[in-house]
Amino acid sequence: MEQYDGEIGEDGMYMQQQDDWDRDMLLDPAWEKQQRKTFTAWCNSHLRKAGTQIENIEEDFRDGLKLMLLLEVISGERLAKPERGKMRVHKISNVNKALDYIASKGVRLVSIGAEEIVDGNAKMTLGMIWTIILRFAIQDISVEETSAKEGLLLWCQRKTAPYKNVNIQNFHISWKDGLGFCALIHRHRPELIDYGKLRKDDPMTNLNTAFDVAEKYLDIPKMLDAEDIVGTVRPDEKAIMTYVSSFYHAFSGAQKAETAANRICKVLAVNQENEQLMEDYEKLASDLLEWIRRTVPWLENRAPENTMQAMQQKLEDFRDYRRMHKPPKVQEKCQLEINFNTLQTKLRLSNRPAFMPSEGRMVSDINNAWGGLEHAEKGYEEWLLNEIRRLERLDHLAEKFRQKAAIHEAWTAGKEGMLQEKDFETASLSEIKALLKKHEAFESDLAAHQDRVEQIAAIAQELNELDYYDSPSVNARCQCICDQWDALGALTQKRSEALERTEKLLETIDQLYLEFAKRAAPFNNWMEGAMEDLQDTFIVHTIEEIQGLSTAHEQFKATLPEADKERQAILGIHNEITKIVQTYHVNMVGTNPYTTINPQEINGKWDKVRQLVPQRDQALMEEHARQQNNERLRKQFAGQANIIGPWIQTKMEEIGRISIEMHGTLEDQLTHLRQYEKSIVNYKPKIDQLEVDHQLIQEELIFDNKHTNYTMEHIRVGWEQLLTTIARTINEIENQVLTRDAKGISQDQMNEFRASFNHFDRKRTGMMDAEDFRTCLISMGYNMGEAEFSRIMSIVDPNRLGVVTFQAFIDFMSRETADTDTADQVMASFKVLAGDKNYILADELRRELPPDQAEYCIARMAPYCGPDAVPGALDYMSFSTALYGESDL
Repeated sequence: MEQYDGEIGEDGMYMQQQDDWDRDMLLDPAWEKQQRKTFTAWCNSHLRKAGTQIENIEEDFRDGLKLMLLLEVISGERLAKPERGKMRVHKISNVNKALDYIASKGVRLVSIGAEEIVDGNAKMTLGMIWTIILRFAIQDISVEETSAKEGLLLWCQRKTAPYKNVNIQNFHISWKDGLGFCALIHRHRPELIDYGKLRKDDPMTNLNTAFDVAEKYLDIPKMLDAEDIVGTVRPDEKAIMTYVSSFYHAFSGAQKAETAANRICKVLAVNQENEQLMEDYEKLASDLLEWIRRTVPWLENRAPENTMQAMQQKLEDFRDYRRMHKPPKVQEKCQLEINFNTLQTKLRLSNRPAFMPSEGRMVSDINNAWGGLEHAEKGYEEWLLNEIRRLERLDHLAEKFRQKAAIHEAWTAGKEGMLQEKDFETASLSEIKALLKKHEAFESDLAAHQDRVEQIAAIAQELNELDYYDSPSVNARCQCICDQWDALGALTQKRSEALERTEKLLETIDQLYLEFAKRAAPFNNWMEGAMEDLQDTFIVHTIEEIQGLSTAHEQFKATLPEADKERQAILGIHNEITKIVQTYHVNMVGTNPYTTINPQEINGKWDKVRQLVPQRDQALMEEHARQQNNERLRKQFAGQANIIGPWIQTKMEEIGRISIEMHGTLEDQLTHLRQYEKSIVNYKPKIDQLEVDHQLIQEELIFDNKHTNYTMEHIRVGWEQLLTTIARTINEIENQVLTRDAKGISQDQMNEFRASFNHFDRKRTGMMDAEDFRTCLISMGYNMGEAEFSRIMSIVDPNRLGVVTFQAFIDFMSRETADTDTADQVMASFKVLAGDKNYILADELRRELPPDQAEYCIARMAPYCGPDAVPGALDYMSFSTALYGESDL
C-alpha cells in the first residue's frame, strides 16, 4: 500500500503532517481489518442521512457517486453535478470531482489518484477516507488552544482524569482495556454505565459494554470489534481516533443544546425569583405595618395606676417589649429595605420595570410608621418614669401625713374635755391660781402644736395637687383635725377668759411648779419634735443629699449635751419642790397643778431620744451606702456609654467614607465593609453589657447621671442606625458588583463613574440632587431639553425622591449596551433550539426544559402567538417578547 497523508492548518494553510503509519505496519492484516470496519461504519453513519450506505468500502466508492454524496452530507455543501454514465471515464471524472473538492478544503493529497480509487485499490481508498475523516471530523476539534489530534487527545484526558485505572496517552494501547470508552460515556451520561462494577482485567466486557451502550443510547454506530482490539498488540490508531471523534461530536452537540436550555432556564428562574421577592416584600411589609398598628395604641395608653407595684409591672412590660419584641422587628425592617433594593437592582439588570409596592406599603410609608412608633415609645417611657417618681413622692407624703396626724391626734385626745371642765368654780384660791398657771402652760403647748397642724394641712394640699388616689380619706382626716383645732382654740380662749375673771382671787402661787411647767413644756415639745424627726422617713437621690442629712443629724447630736443640761435643770426644779415639801411638810394634794408633764415622762422620752439616735445613725449609714452604690452604677454606665457613643459615630463616618472613596475594586470595598460588619457584630456584647448596666440603674430607680450626656436610648438608636447603615452599604456595593458583571463594566470604568459621581456630589451625601445630576450629564456631552431630562430622571429616580444614587447612576450609564446584549442572547438561544426552522414547537421546550419551567414559559408565550402561526409553535418575536417584555427588545 502506498503512503498517503494530508492535514490542514487554520485559514486554509497547509501543514505537513508526518503520518504515523509505518509502511510495514500498514501491511498488517489486523490493522487493515480494523480500518475497513471502522471507516465503513463511519461512512454509513453519514450516508444513512441521505438514505443509503456502503457494504464494501473499496467497491462502493469506485463510481464516485457515493463518494460525492458522502462529501455533500458531511460538508453541507453542493458538489459539481456527477456523471451518470457507467464508463470508466465517467467514474474517473466523478472521483476527480470529489478529490478536487477535498483539495479545495486545504487538504494536500499525496499519491492518491482517481484511477486507484476507480480500480478498487483498498489501501488508497482507506487512505482517502482517512484524509476525509481528518479534515471533517478531527481537524476542527479545539481544546485549550490545541486542535485536531492533540485537541482530541487532550479532550479525552480531561474527561477521563477523575477515573481510576484510566490513563489516556495515545490512540492505541491506552484504549485496549475498554475503561477509556466507558469513562467517556459515564462522564457525560452516568446513568448508562455502572462504572464501579467494571474491572481492568476484563477488557472484553468493558469494550462490549461501551460499544453496545454507545450504539443503543448515543446513536454512535459500532465501528470496532472487541475481539480485534484485545487480540491486537497495538490497535490501529486511526480506527481508534475515528471512533473516539464520534464520541466527541455526540457529546459536544448535546452540550450545546443543554447550554441553550440552561440559558432559558436561567431567564425563567430570574423571573420566578423576582415574582417571589415581590410577594415576600408585600407580606413582610403588611406584617410589619400591622405590628406597628397594634403596638402604637399600647404605647399611647397613659392610664395612670394607683400603686407603685402596678407601675413597676408596666415598666417591666415595657422592658420586655424593648428586649424581646422590638429587636426582631428592627431586623425585619432592615431586611425589608435590603430585599426592596435587591429586587429593584435585579429588575433593572433584567431590563424590567421597577417594582411599585401596594399603596401604603412603600419603604417611605414603613419609615413614617416606624418613626411614629419610636415617637410613641419615647413618650411612653418618659411618662412611665414620671409616674414612678410621682407615686414614690405620694407614698412618702402619705406616710408622713399619717405619722404627723397620729401624733397630733394623740396629743389632742381629751383636750376638749379638759377645756370644758368647771373645776375652777369650786376650787380654792390656790387651786384657781394653779388652774390659771396650768392653762397658761396649755396655751404655750397649744401654740407649739400650731406648726404641726400647718404641716399636716400643707401635706394634704400637696397630696391633692399630685392626684393621690386616696385623697378623699386624707381630706376627711385633715378636715377633722382642722375642725378640732379650731374648736380647741375657741375652748382655750373661753377658759382663759373665765380664769382671768377669777385671777384677782388668786394670791399665792407656787413659783417652782410654775417654773417647772414653763421649762418642762418646751423641753417636752423639743423631745417630741426630736423623736418625730428621728423617726421621720426620708428619700434622697444623690449622695450629696444624704450627706446633708448626715450633717444635720451630727449637728443635732451636738446639741444633746446642752439638752441634757436643760433636762437636769428641769429635774433639779422638781427635786427642789420635793425638798421643800419634805423640809416644810407642805400638804400637797395631787401632782403639779400647772402641767401634766412629770419627771418620769421627761426621763422616758429622753431615754427614747437616746435610743433613736443610734437607730437614725444606722439608717443614714445604710442610705449612704446605697447612694454610694448608685453613684458607682452611674459611673459604670457612663464609663461604657462615653466609649460606645463616640465609637458608633466613628464607625458611621468610616462606613460613609468607604462607600464614597475609590480605594481598590468593588470586591475590595465589599471585603473591607464585611470586615467592618464583622467588627461591629463582635461589638454587640458591649452593647448588651451596657443594657445590663442600664437595667441595674433603672431597678435602683436612678433617674439622672451627671457623668455622661449619653442615655441608653441614644445608644440604642445609634446602634440600630449603624447596623442598618452597614447592611444597606454592603447591599449597595453588592448591587454595584451585580451591575458591573451583568453589564460588562471594567474596573477602570467603575472608577471613572465613581470619580464623576463624587465630583458632582457637592454636598458629599453619597447622592446627587437633580441639578447636580443635570450638570454631570451636560459635562459628559448630553444635549437635552427639559422633557428629555425628566425622562432620564424617571429612570434613575423611579420613586421621585429628588436624588440620584450611585447605583442608579451606573445603571443609567450602562443601560444602552445592556439592551443589545439581551437581544443577542435571546437570538442565540432561539437559534440553538429552533435549528433550521424559524419557530420552536412547544413539545421541544418540554423536552429541553424542566417540566415546571417549560409550562411556565409556554403559558407566558401563548398570548404572543399570532393567528397565522404554526399550531403549537412559537416564533422568535413571541419567544423574546414573552421572556423579556415588549419594551426591552
